[in-house]
Amino acid sequence: MRTALRALAATAAALLAVTALSPAAQARPEPEAPGEFVALRSVDPTIIQEMRYTTAHTFLGERVDGYRQPVCILTRPAARALHLAQKRLLRQGYSLKVYDCYRPQRAVDHFVRWAKDLDDQSMKGEFYPRVDKDRLFEDGYIAEKSGHSRGSTVDLTLVRLPALPTRPYRPGERLAPCFAPKGERFPDSSVDMGTGYDCFDTLSHTDDPRVQGVQRANRQFLKRTLTEVGFANLPEEWWHFTFRPEPFPDTYFDFPVHRRSVAGH
Repeated sequence: MRTALRALAATAAALLAVTALSPAAQARPEPEAPGEFVALRSVDPTIIQEMRYTTAHTFLGERVDGYRQPVCILTRPAARALHLAQKRLLRQGYSLKVYDCYRPQRAVDHFVRWAKDLDDQSMKGEFYPRVDKDRLFEDGYIAEKSGHSRGSTVDLTLVRLPALPTRPYRPGERLAPCFAPKGERFPDSSVDMGTGYDCFDTLSHTDDPRVQGVQRANRQFLKRTLTEVGFANLPEEWWHFTFRPEPFPDTYFDFPVHRRSVAGH
């Protein structure tokens, strides 16, 4: 009996050793950011960062996969262009504020899973009050690929200085439509752009004719400032800009949003 038990123990130990050494049992290392990516703060620490997808104040109602830390990561040319725009804005009493920068593919996959779950509409009252969730793909609000994953696209706005902080979102608080008057929708330190960030509505189109007066002037000021340093605006989203030419026009990265991803760059 003792001999049999020793044999069984030896077999079990051998199996454990094989399992421990097998590639499937090893934790796969995270993808690394190429050297052309940098933390925006290392290029321009004056640009305000309010990285929404690290919080629950998103159209999903939760933190987004892949956003480990609230850090803006971009390709170096895009970051340098933002620095140039920021220098011009500071002289006029404004600052840029970024909401999202590089976005890992796993985050886009999270968006897609959420969009397919038609029962989850907890944030509809703020982010897509007039859009049926089953139309998010057809209407172009959600897609399986995003230019953000290529590293040269940024979502941003303008803040009048001195900047006031945006209060934290409290999960479960009453939601106001993203296109409501500025004093009624979620408070934001941004100048009035006519809608909040990530507003799934045609009023978010940069040149929507219904947006006039100060709101239209603010959008055009932002667009003009960024166009002059090499960015192109997405007409459907006043906050969305892509630096051209993109260093990685055909590559969709999946390294996490974390300072370690660009350490030493």
